[in-house]
Amino acid sequence: MTKLFWNVLKVSPVIVATFFAANSTLAAETKEQVTTVAQLSQEESNSLGQVTSVSQFSDVQPTDWAFQALQSLVERYGCIAGYPNGTYRGNRALTRYEFAAGLNACLDRVNELIATATADLVTKQDLATLQRLQEEFSAELATLRGRVDGLEARTSELEANQFSTTTKLVGEAIFNVSDAFGDERAGGGDLNSNTVFSNRVRLSLESSFTGKDKLQVRLQSGNIVQNNTVTGTNMTRLGYEADTGNGVEIDKVNYAFNFNDALRIKVEATGAEFYENVNVFNPDFRSSGSGAISRYGRFSPIYRQGSGGAGVTVTFNPGGALSLSGAYLAPRASNPNDGFGISDGDYAAFGQIAFQPSKAFNIGFTYAHTYDGGRDPDLTTAGNPNDINLTGSTGSAFAVRPFGNGVATSANHYGVQATFQPSSALTVGGWVGYTTAKSEAGATRGSDADLFYWAATLGLKDFGREGNLLGLIFGQSPTVTSNDIAGREDPDTSYHAEALYKVKLTDNIAVTPGVLVIFNPEHNDANDTIYIGTLRTTFTF
Repeated sequence: MTKLFWNVLKVSPVIVATFFAANSTLAAETKEQVTTVAQLSQEESNSLGQVTSVSQFSDVQPTDWAFQALQSLVERYGCIAGYPNGTYRGNRALTRYEFAAGLNACLDRVNELIATATADLVTKQDLATLQRLQEEFSAELATLRGRVDGLEARTSELEANQFSTTTKLVGEAIFNVSDAFGDERAGGGDLNSNTVFSNRVRLSLESSFTGKDKLQVRLQSGNIVQNNTVTGTNMTRLGYEADTGNGVEIDKVNYAFNFNDALRIKVEATGAEFYENVNVFNPDFRSSGSGAISRYGRFSPIYRQGSGGAGVTVTFNPGGALSLSGAYLAPRASNPNDGFGISDGDYAAFGQIAFQPSKAFNIGFTYAHTYDGGRDPDLTTAGNPNDINLTGSTGSAFAVRPFGNGVATSANHYGVQATFQPSSALTVGGWVGYTTAKSEAGATRGSDADLFYWAATLGLKDFGREGNLLGLIFGQSPTVTSNDIAGREDPDTSYHAEALYKVKLTDNIAVTPGVLVIFNPEHNDANDTIYIGTLRTTFTF
């Protein structure tokens, strides 16, 4: 290049467009990134890229002393590009590495001209100048090329040893220390409980084939035993229980995809749950690993209907404040025997209207219709008490099975849920639910029962430290308010009180001490208050 080119390079700042062509790690050495023509075309659709005229630089005027020099470089050699915002920044200082990167780009361009039989454009004087520059900056050029070689080697190794181009592994491990306290268990008898140390581990393989879909296969293992075995009530159950005897099980297989911009469909082969597919209006507490410590405190029981089997969920969101969700789940869908399967056994049909007029306010209206057949799915015989579960194992035993063990039950569930966020640090929410149930079998056929429940939540984010959460939950878990069957109506009212403080130690580790208090367990004031203390440590990766 000409002597004028040498002067421009020596005085000007970043005339080395493409000076990051050799190594993207130079971004740490310069506070602003200048990219190569190839990078610009691939990564920044609105960037300037390789300039074809010096007039493309918004901060270079024809009256500037360097205008003609830049014009010669651009039009003769084409080895200058600007910053992504279309500026040249001629008054900025230049480091030796930046200069070397720009020199490397110009050397490559000259070699390209020679290789394409256009060597007449390169004069002997220019070649001599380039040779002197190459010798002066030989160390920097060697460093740049070494970095490129190192990056290429690392990239090749990663590509050769990567697990999958479409699949990523997401994991969560929970260490739990907990104990139950109280004079007596619900229903009478001493509450004999020991402090336990238990765990739950989940590994999720999540694959995407189009970028807008997801295939999930989740493995689960754990030994967190249900508290109701010692307390006598489901009201004390934790929100992150899992007891597989520490054996590994596949608990979820599903595939979600966008039918179009407004319609998303999720098909589940096993482990289907409404609460993982729709908004439950309790953002701070819905997660089993980082939310409420209790089962009831995570969200309304209406979202637990039909859990565990197969089904499909469709969500329609045209982009405004309103979205609609519909779903159908069959807990015994995989059993081909009479009275089971997708349509001949237990099922839950679900619909929800979610309305978000502003970022601060969110409300949902939910309905579900369920049928529990009251039959053992393995032996196909009547009388399995655990097969009737009207409230997702929350609330009283009467609420779970209002007509008794193994009695087929249909029900209509109605729910209203809302959250209000007056600031980024404060969330207030809650839900109200009402259920009408009907006996579908035996001597009680045609009998009716009504259930009711509610809760209020308060979440204080960044309490004491960024990432921490102070949570308070208070409410009344499901209770039978009326029943045609004598003796199966709850006599009093239980209250659920919960406090937790999630401490974010790192981006991947959180510790959550919490306490759960159940007043009048099983909605019976003859029962003593029961306390549950927990310390949950959650690792995510």
